[in-house]
Amino acid sequence: MKPLYEVDPNLLANLKRHLDDELYRYAEEKLASFYEFCLTDVDRRAVHTDREGQPRLIKYDRFGNDISEVWVNEGYVQTAKQTYETGIVGYVHKPIPELGRKGNYMYSYAQGYILSQAEPGFYCPVTLTMATAYVLEHFADDELKARYLPHVTSTGEVELYEGATFLTERQGGSDVGANAVRAVPCGDHYKLYGEKYFASNAGRCGVALVLARIDGSGPGTKGLSLFLVPWRKEDGTLNGISIRRLKDKLGVRAVPSAEVVFDGAEAYVVGDPRKGFYYMMEALNLSRVCNAVASVGIMKRALEEAKQYAERRTAFGHVLTDYPMVRETLANLTARQEVETSACFDMIALFDRVMAAPHEASEAEKAWLRLLIALLKMRTAEEAIAFSHEAIEMHGGNGYIEDFVTPRLLRDAQVLTVWEGTANILALEVLRLMRKYRIHERFAAEMQERLERLAADVKPLARPVEEGLKEWGAALARLNGQSEEVQTFHAKAIANRMCDLYLSIIALERGQEDERNRLIAELFLRHVWERGLVDERMTSVREFDLIVRCKGASAPLAHS
Repeated sequence: MKPLYEVDPNLLANLKRHLDDELYRYAEEKLASFYEFCLTDVDRRAVHTDREGQPRLIKYDRFGNDISEVWVNEGYVQTAKQTYETGIVGYVHKPIPELGRKGNYMYSYAQGYILSQAEPGFYCPVTLTMATAYVLEHFADDELKARYLPHVTSTGEVELYEGATFLTERQGGSDVGANAVRAVPCGDHYKLYGEKYFASNAGRCGVALVLARIDGSGPGTKGLSLFLVPWRKEDGTLNGISIRRLKDKLGVRAVPSAEVVFDGAEAYVVGDPRKGFYYMMEALNLSRVCNAVASVGIMKRALEEAKQYAERRTAFGHVLTDYPMVRETLANLTARQEVETSACFDMIALFDRVMAAPHEASEAEKAWLRLLIALLKMRTAEEAIAFSHEAIEMHGGNGYIEDFVTPRLLRDAQVLTVWEGTANILALEVLRLMRKYRIHERFAAEMQERLERLAADVKPLARPVEEGLKEWGAALARLNGQSEEVQTFHAKAIANRMCDLYLSIIALERGQEDERNRLIAELFLRHVWERGLVDERMTSVREFDLIVRCKGASAPLAHS
């Protein structure tokens, strides 16, 4: 297999842009070996887990006692052990031994991006563990933090407690304010009663973050408190928890998702009981970034599978990459994947700054981060599905066969539009940010300012973006003062256009760096803004070698 620096120079360029020299050198070395590990061992294990080794619920022991154990295959166990020991969670919160300093989310998300190319199902438990670690470090009291954080961030020195975040209930779904799980005071802790309907990493987690309503609290999200719930008691028995059943999912079969019932589960309140929903939303934002990272990771794997197949498959006397339509597809996918990956890592740089010191970040900065997370989570999730579809089509009939990775990519990608907020939910988030923080005003000013700063050689490419920004502003002016029904009807279209504008700016700014990135920007902007039937330049074909193969010479075209 090719080394990481050949397969994904765009990833390394983004890391070099955002990491200091010491951490970049460390990341470059470790990610190279992690990439090889993921695309060999993890990938082989993922095939087995998906096909024959899915998690299974062992509901009862031989004496008929409810033990609610979740079995996973040995390959999955090894993947989990080896991955956590790389510090994908731990080194965000504690020093990297070789450096004597902490890592950051930039490095962790780079690992997640690579892991998702092989096993996005397992990246879900990693995400949940990251969210649990963040909440413990920033919001839990000292006693709770000291007791559990070392286990959640373990890299092998103590027993690992994977994390989980249980929000969803049958009657509520995305309407978290309808949650009804009860929390009953019991001395220095609480006991939980009720059920969670979609609890991922159930039976594998050591601790779970659970939203519940303390008896006597008010309705809606304001009445919810956040609790840390150990899965087992110190004697190893279940902590008043049982699993009703595991979900039979379309994809990401590696992660056990379950219906969980609490019957007197011992629980510890996290932070201020009045801020439970706020704490969980902080965790949700972290998970949404993970979702976007997993999406661009699947996009990259789908692109690489399509490229490799097209380079070796012959049809009508030519390899597929000799044909203009194939070149166009691969070049356009390359442009979209690289631009959206760059946008994600730009957003992660801001995420790192805000999450490192959440109490010091301004409300305006947090609102801007929430906007970027919502926009990029929404777009990349949809793109992961589109890329997986394109990879299948590039393979033809073979792409539909489970001997190839492409069917699993499509099944695994499909969940990304659902997890952590659908497009409708994210569009409503954007609308809330506009109403509460006037975020659209900052967005318009920043996009205009960045357009004006562009170098002369990419300015001509920016004209459709300038026109799009004016059109978007005019649409907002027309919607201003309209009814709730009219505004929510248009929310998704407005959010999608904001994402088009933001990604286009990223493409143009990268296009200033070198000729290849200028061509990437040209292709991306044509994909987003132009709908003409005739493409006079045919850049994706003429410059295929430079764009897709990163080579200077053009290959001959086949016209049959």
